[in-house]
Amino acid sequence: MSDTKFDGQHDDETVVNVYRRHPVVMRKGLLWLLVFWVAGLLPYSFWFYTEWAKWLLAAGLLAGGVVMFWSWMGWFFSLIIISDQRLVQVTQEGLFRRTVVDIGLEKILSVNYQIAGIEQTALGFGTIVVQTYVGDLVLEYIHHPVSVQETLVKTIKDNGFNYSGQEGQEMAAEAAKTTPNKK
Repeated sequence: MSDTKFDGQHDDETVVNVYRRHPVVMRKGLLWLLVFWVAGLLPYSFWFYTEWAKWLLAAGLLAGGVVMFWSWMGWFFSLIIISDQRLVQVTQEGLFRRTVVDIGLEKILSVNYQIAGIEQTALGFGTIVVQTYVGDLVLEYIHHPVSVQETLVKTIKDNGFNYSGQEGQEMAAEAAKTTPNKK
């Protein structure tokens, strides 16, 4: 159990663990950082004695830093919180867009993970799919998805919620068949 607190936490709720996405989600920001730095550095390396080359170098460093900061914000403030009552996914996109998904542990039917490809295997990240009665919650770029899945399943069972695993998937599939489509 953790002493971590988060916005919207219930008084009787205890945080079990907090996870961030794998840092690989910042790769586009890192790539743009390098592009801007090189774009600013190239003119400076040939015309380092000119004032405009110094300003171009400074602009490239600043632009690269801003783009990398934007990516870092999305990574740092995107969290997956497992408490003894619920699973909370917080997704931060830039400075002004935050999405929060809150699912009670009693609503979770199954928790599956997937590690696909060389990149995910080598860097140790993958995708977790949390299946509920109302649909699937897909958690992408999760660092060490096996341990996160095990922690979530253990938390569900330890807190007295009925975790049905494969049986729950079959129940959800059957419910989807019997639910009439609204047109």
